[in-house]
Amino acid sequence: MAYVPGAVLIAALVAGCSAGTEGDASATDSKPGTLAASAAPPGRYRTLPEACRAIPLATLKDLLPGAAQLPEAQQEQVYEGTPSGTFDTDRRVGCSWKSEAADASRSVTVDFERVVSYDPAVSDDDRAREVYAKKEEAADLPSVSLPPDDTEKEPGKGAVSPEGPPTGKPGADGKTDATSVAGADPGSSPSGDTGAGTGDAADGGTAGSPAENLRPRVLDTLGDSAFLDDLLTPAGSTAQHRTVSVVFRTSNVIVTIRYTAQPAVPTEVPDSKELQEKAQALGEKLVDRLSE
Repeated sequence: MAYVPGAVLIAALVAGCSAGTEGDASATDSKPGTLAASAAPPGRYRTLPEACRAIPLATLKDLLPGAAQLPEAQQEQVYEGTPSGTFDTDRRVGCSWKSEAADASRSVTVDFERVVSYDPAVSDDDRAREVYAKKEEAADLPSVSLPPDDTEKEPGKGAVSPEGPPTGKPGADGKTDATSVAGADPGSSPSGDTGAGTGDAADGGTAGSPAENLRPRVLDTLGDSAFLDDLLTPAGSTAQHRTVSVVFRTSNVIVTIRYTAQPAVPTEVPDSKELQEKAQALGEKLVDRLSE
């Protein structure tokens, strides 16, 4: 009986060591660093540029040619731009510029949106992809991939040539027609003018030089993802205006550019090719601006 207390003591010590081992393992699993390591990474961008200083002066002069006709004081006012009203400049900023001339008016707007995910399991980049995808879906871009049978339909049957430009006639929603181009003048463009490189109707154009695509479309060389939209107002009693929009995403920032031209003469149609080229060139400059 004298040895019983010793046996009890040994059993208690063994039990204590076992309990301590389990306690240490539990403590290791509950370290704050464990949860932090599994959280999705933040986006590349933590701030946004000053929107009204994002476009170089030389580029603004090219985008707004009518401003050159104004007195110097008014030119400076045009080039300063008008900032968009936002509640949090770390999350969203924008600016717009507009010039009026006797023959036409032009305006350009830029909007920067920094997307932040509040779900620790979803990265800022993934959340930005979702936001961008909704914008692209809302643009309702025409499909560029069609079954072979669809390309052989008779004129007027809804055939689409993936290579060719639209007729330039606005549809019910005001967008340039991107679905009824078969049978249209192969030299037509969204502006209604004959474009270079569109080819002859008899032989389909010069070999190796397909008709230039000026339809709304996805852009492959701008940021991580991008698309271009082209909207022409229906003809009416007032002058028509065309707005080319370029939207692109780079990491967790989404940039929207809107470039609009409105001639003073109601029968004149703004040139689609020029507006698209300048809007895309501006997009490239803004990608570089974000990378600085």
